Amino acid sequence: MTEIGEKLKAAREDKGISVKEVSEDLNVKQSQIENIESGNLKSFKDVFYLKMFIRDYSKYLGFDEEKMLDEFNEFFFEETSKIPIKEIEKASKEKKLKDEHEKKVVSPYTIEEKKKSKLIPIIVGLIIALLMFLIGYIIVTEYVNPDNSEDDVISYMKM
Repeated sequence: MTEIGEKLKAAREDKGISVKEVSEDLNVKQSQIENIESGNLKSFKDVFYLKMFIRDYSKYLGFDEEKMLDEFNEFFFEETSKIPIKEIEKASKEKKLKDEHEKKVVSPYTIEEKKKSKLIPIIVGLIIALLMFLIGYIIVTEYVNPDNSEDDVISYMKM
């Protein structure tokens, strides 16, 4: 990364452009330009942002941005391939544990309540109301008929 930064810095100085001018033209902080030129990767949290910044900065200075990105990719591959597998596995396990812990912690204030269907109670209520109406109608028409005399009702009940 230092080589890429030195190339960019040398090209900028050869053209007589200050860090402030680059900062204003590319709409980035001066400290970011200084970190790129010094090869300070750790000041950048996102590698993809760094990669796009190198592309834009290279293009700004007249370099072939694809060639510069290839150099960056080679450097980055060499740098990251030196990480021992045990450290990668450890970091992966820690991330899984952290993700699981974040999923399990739930506050009563953050629980999203599921919307309950109101359709089933409405249908059950309608069925009950309909049955009550039918039973009432049957009772009124069969058992209590004003045209029948008391003898008819008594004889009907004896059956």
